Amino acid sequence: MADDELETLPGVGPATADKLIDAGYESYQSIAVASPGELSNTADIGSSTASDIINAARDAADIGGFETGETILERRETIGKLSWQIDEVDELLGGGIETQSITEVYGEFGAGKSQVTHQMAVNVQLPPEQGGLRGSCIFIDTEDTFRPERIDDMVRGLDDEILEATLEDRGMEGSIDDEETMEALVGDFLDRIHVAKAFNSNHQILLAEKAKELAGEHEDSEWPVRMVCVDSLTAHFRAEYVGRGELAERQQKLNKHLHDLMRIGDLYNTSILVTNQVAANPDSYFGDPTQPIGGNILGHTSTFRIYLRKSKADKRIVRLVDAPNLADGEGVMRVKGAGLKPE
Repeated sequence: MADDELETLPGVGPATADKLIDAGYESYQSIAVASPGELSNTADIGSSTASDIINAARDAADIGGFETGETILERRETIGKLSWQIDEVDELLGGGIETQSITEVYGEFGAGKSQVTHQMAVNVQLPPEQGGLRGSCIFIDTEDTFRPERIDDMVRGLDDEILEATLEDRGMEGSIDDEETMEALVGDFLDRIHVAKAFNSNHQILLAEKAKELAGEHEDSEWPVRMVCVDSLTAHFRAEYVGRGELAERQQKLNKHLHDLMRIGDLYNTSILVTNQVAANPDSYFGDPTQPIGGNILGHTSTFRIYLRKSKADKRIVRLVDAPNLADGEGVMRVKGAGLKPE
């Protein structure tokens, strides 16, 4: 959006328009979903002026009113479902990972959380006919877990039918039996994964804002951003805010970070996949004492919560713990060299 278009909003002059655009508020819709305090700090304006700007943007973007359930149902038809390429898990999740939602995957170390993020960074690029969303991926790496070699393994581990359809979809010539063709295909997959390493929680929050800008830049491109992975969401927050005295501040920052991610999903029809660490609950005498980090803030904000549990050898139990429209249940997958596979 050009500066002069923003200047049609009440209280927005050339200087304020420049500040808003520099801060990533490049559309009526992005301003409409902002809070007055957020906009006030960004543009250095009064809170009452910020409220007027937001209300005018809501009118211009035609959002914020009531809708019928039928209208919402029609809009939900635009939501994409990203397949795990594992029938049992896809059935458990009602077709796969949804766009415009936060999907949280938690489990102890070695349960396969990072394997899921790598596999989804591959799967999201597949053609829709093959269970993908034909989009690119943003990967915010907080624990130095991203490995391009793993993407190589997983691309090569896709079924032959999917590989051939992907080659055709991308207009690439050659055979999947040809090493040169496969190297080119792997390189093409890696080119569409935008990776940034977060060094602390503040940097992680900043990267979420940068991810929103990147998603906006690619919105009308051939490869829009259809997935944002954060692996792991809570590692830095857990390390930097220790003890009950800092719990409130940690939860406030985590809450803001989650809503920044949720905004990307809502604005750009993107799926948000986050991994989460766990802790043992010493008060639990029966059942599994494993509890996800993040408390009620994360529990309420995540649309889907998935618990990964180790089983024998490479087998993993995928348990759907919470979802607004699906029953709890479990599925089984295997973590192999070629990626996530059915049992």
